[in-house]
Amino acid sequence: MPNTPSTVKSHEWSEFDADCRKYLTELDKEERLGKYTLAELEEEEQSLDRLRRWYRELRSRDLLGIPATTDSVTTLKLCEERFDRYAEDVYAALSSPTG
Repeated sequence: MPNTPSTVKSHEWSEFDADCRKYLTELDKEERLGKYTLAELEEEEQSLDRLRRWYRELRSRDLLGIPATTDSVTTLKLCEERFDRYAEDVYAALSSPTG
């Protein structure tokens, strides 16, 4: 089956969503391991920024507004909210006295 523009777009959005899920899984892993460092926080922030840029690039080419666009914005918001929680946990861990 030849790739039509809408097929390519759906595939691109699927890849984006898969990367978002990987990002969420990575944050879960860091929480499980208790990896609350500024270096890790910066790395996760860079990954989130990459997802944001990728989303904007896909969105700028999505003139038809396929349903995957709406799903992907929801997934990106989940990533942003999850990062915010992780950042709060990092700062809380760094500010608490160690015994």
